[in-house]
Parts: sequence; C-alpha cells; structure tokens
Amino acid sequence: MAPCRHLPSRRAALLGTGALFAWTQLPKLARAEGRDPRLLVIVLRGALDGLGAVAPVGDPDWIGLRGERALLLDGKTPALALDSFFALNPAMPNLYRLYKAGEATVVHAVATPYRERSHFDGQDVLESGFAKPGVYDSGWLNRALLALASDGSVDPSGARALAVGPVTPLVVRGRAPVMSWAPQLVVPASDDTRARLLELYRHTDLKLAVALEGRIRLAALAHGDANPASAPSAQRPPPGIARTRAYFAEAAGTAARYLARPDGPRVGAMGFVGWDTHVNEGAADGRLADLLGALDGALAAIETNLAAVWRETAVAVITEFGRTARINGSNGTDHGTGTVALLVGGALKGGRVLADWPGLKSAQLHEGRDLKATIDLRAVLKGLLRDHLRVEEAALAQSVFPDSAGLAATAGLVRAA
Repeated sequence: MAPCRHLPSRRAALLGTGALFAWTQLPKLARAEGRDPRLLVIVLRGALDGLGAVAPVGDPDWIGLRGERALLLDGKTPALALDSFFALNPAMPNLYRLYKAGEATVVHAVATPYRERSHFDGQDVLESGFAKPGVYDSGWLNRALLALASDGSVDPSGARALAVGPVTPLVVRGRAPVMSWAPQLVVPASDDTRARLLELYRHTDLKLAVALEGRIRLAALAHGDANPASAPSAQRPPPGIARTRAYFAEAAGTAARYLARPDGPRVGAMGFVGWDTHVNEGAADGRLADLLGALDGALAAIETNLAAVWRETAVAVITEFGRTARINGSNGTDHGTGTVALLVGGALKGGRVLADWPGLKSAQLHEGRDLKATIDLRAVLKGLLRDHLRVEEAALAQSVFPDSAGLAATAGLVRAA
C-alpha cells in the first residue's frame, strides 16, 4: 500500500476535513465591479463514477457497456434528461432543478493530468494543482487567494480561515492561517468537561487552548446560538446512509452560513469521503445513488443557507479521478480516469453539459477500460478563478497551477458581471 501523505499533527487534528477560508481581503477588481463573489470547493474523496452520475444515454454503446445497470430515460427509475445525449442520476432532483434554472453546469469526460490509479497520488494532483504527485505543502486554492489583489473590505480582526472536520485538506493549506469547525458526530462533552480542558490547556498549551476556545464559539455559531453553553445536542440518526445525509447537509449548510456572513469567508473547501464504489455500486439505486442523494441534499443546504448571496456564489464539486467504464465482478467499478465535475451556484451561466465526448467503444476507452479524459480539470478551475474571483492569468499559470501556461482557461462559466 502506498504511504499516506499529509498525516495530521496533534494540533492539525483539531482542524478539519474541509476548510473555509475567511480571507481578510476581497478581490479588488470584483469589488470595483460591484460584486462580492463566493467560491466553495467540494472534494469527493474516493473517485466518483461520472458515468453513473451523468449517463451518456445517447451513446449507442452505453447499454452494451453497462447492461442492466445502465441509467436510462425509460428505466424503472428514469434518469433525468439534461439534453438529447446526457441524463442525470435520478437521485439528484435538486441538482436537476438548478440545471434547468441555469444555475448548474456538468463538465463530462474531465480529469486532472494524473493517469495512474492511486487515491493518494490522485488527490495530491487534484488538490496541489501540480501536474504530478509529490510532497507538497500548499494547495491551488490557497495560492489563488494569495494572488488576489484586494482592498481589505472584510474585517481583518475577524477569523481568517475555518476548517470543517478532522483534517485540513491540502487544497487549502498554505500561508493563510486556518481555524476549524466540525459537525458534532458524538455525544458532546459536558460544559464542566470543556471548562476543565480549557483551563488545563491554558496552563500547558496555549495554542491548543485558543483552538479549543474558538471551536466552542464556532459550534455555538453553527447552531445559531450566541451562548456556547446552551447549544443543543442534536439527535443523530443511526449509522448508515441516513447519518451520511445528515452529515453532508450539516457540514455544507454550516459552511454556507459562514459564507453568507458579511464579515465571514468568501472562499473555501470541504471534503466528503466514501466514493470508492468497488462493490454494489448500483445505478438508480444502490450505494452510488445513496451518496449522490446525500450530495444533492448538501447542495440544497448550501443554496438555502446562502440565501441572498447565492446569486454571487459558485460551488465546484471535483474528485481525484473516475472509475472503470465496465462493471466489475462485485457489481461495482474500479479506479478509472475520466469523470464529471459539477459546477453549481447563482453566479453560473449554467444549464449546459460541457463535453468533448470520446465515445465508449473499446478502442475509444483509455487503456481499453476507462472513460477517456478530453477536458483538463485545471482549465475549468482556471476559468472559474479568473472570471469569478478575478485571479490574473499570469498567476494562474505560474503559481496557482504551475506548468499550465499552455492550458487555456475555460471561458463563459459564470454570468457576465
């Protein structure tokens, strides 16, 4: 097994699986245009089956490839037609609504430059922004923030960065500091226990004391409660997909509440695990449909909690690589290449599937087994950063996505200012 990189330190364990950056300054050009843009990146860890999420129902080789597990427009649970060629998994009615409203875009047959099948290396490339895996100490989203010209319109005395979950993802690591919030998945410690721990850390480890104190305040804010001691302990659903749905919605909804605050974050990232569907993946039902339904609920929570600022928000849902085009012997799929990226938000010029379709015949598959990638994910992300946040082209090519000078940013992803 490949060694696991980015193991958290004791302090890092307080921080998060996803992170929201509360950068103290907003992009100057965007402000000059009268905009206050938000960007949230959601990383799906484990590799999403793009063909199971958005099916090429118009490809003549589709049914022969997936057989009875092929999503169909006239199936027992019909897929949701996006256009004459592609259809969305029926587990995502909210995303379908947003697509029809022009607030969601699907990018198909997309991948990073990585062409092997290691989760660790694939996530390194996805989150670092470099063309090859390696030991990196910063991610492309952190470096994009550093590249922004700004006018300091967010209160610099407030929180500078926020992480959601147990380990801060590489995509947001870098020179900007990070603080944390995590959904409460276990019975919370009593007020007395928290007070004792806080007092102990104040005498033995001041940095941990500051982190714990901040976590208590953030937990209260997440529940909309000004008094940390009175924040209620929510009843958790039993283990299984119900708990997954609750976790996705709570984490994403809280992220959106922070993004919606006038003095809060403008850019952030978070991660959801569990997408490594080697066994019993299913199609319109099964494990993948359950996960897509949970993601759909998370997107709904983001839209709801952003409220009025939804119109200035873009959400990018990305994953390290796709999965095999054919179903394996365990009724699942194995590590692949091409997949989908989902772009959602009121700031988007959506209602489209962007694809240079490679075909599904055996000779058209990558190495005879994977959906061939025809779109570089970095081009999509460059387009979003350039046109939504106004990161300059030179910075995108040199520091944000090094060695990508020859890769043009995808144009027209967001509405004109």
